[in-house]
Amino acid sequence: MSNARVKIGIPGASGRMGGMLISEIAAAEDLQLVAATERSDSPAIGEDAGLVAGLRKNGVIIGDDSKTLFEKSDVVIDFSSPAASCVHADLAAETGIALVVGTTGLTPEYEAILEKAGQMAALVYCANTSVGVTLLGQIVEQVAAQLNDDWDIEIVEAHHHHKVDAPSGTALALGKAAARGRGVELEAVADMARKGQTGARKQGDIGFAVMRGGDVTGEHSVIFFGQSERVEISHKANDRAIFARGALRAARFAASKKPGFYTMADVLNS
Repeated sequence: MSNARVKIGIPGASGRMGGMLISEIAAAEDLQLVAATERSDSPAIGEDAGLVAGLRKNGVIIGDDSKTLFEKSDVVIDFSSPAASCVHADLAAETGIALVVGTTGLTPEYEAILEKAGQMAALVYCANTSVGVTLLGQIVEQVAAQLNDDWDIEIVEAHHHHKVDAPSGTALALGKAAARGRGVELEAVADMARKGQTGARKQGDIGFAVMRGGDVTGEHSVIFFGQSERVEISHKANDRAIFARGALRAARFAASKKPGFYTMADVLNS
């Protein structure tokens, strides 16, 4: 790559993650915010993206045209909504512009749309852009591969009370990592609903527990319960900035890659 700055476009620019990304881009010497969008009914339309993010003016006016967002950018970073992320994936495929998707709550059908877009553009999809969480997933897979079904696996996650999906995308990704380690599909062994007379725990199941409250940024623990012992592996996010920094690392990666469907593990290992 040349020494030119990577041009970044941000949908959902007035949201919490949008503002964090804009702040982190402003502090980076190798990145440049060139476009920002919001929903057409957002009061942020027509406002300066820097001011909306709590910074000084940066001259980037928030609009509502997603196609223009892609035309101006080298990489678009999307933390919007499942439906919007799929629209952006189609635009990435149409324009060949790289896309980083950190949106959670995507169904397998939505994920398939992203994977298809990766045939035409570099697309990084990650349920959690934290470097620490990426490492956690790799460790969980390794541990699950070493421990047999006599070890029960439980995944516990906590987030702020505004979060709308459960279990979190990160918890599901950790569940998939554990399932891969055991050589099974998560859908076949996931236990996400316990109420009333559930009976004894089924051997080999991967259980999920969800907590919502306060302003918790994100906490995830994977617990392996053995006989008279247990192994606990945890990650706690203290600041949403870690997700923004990870997404920008993914954007730098995507800017130099050929079309393909990538994960945060690919970013970390590059």
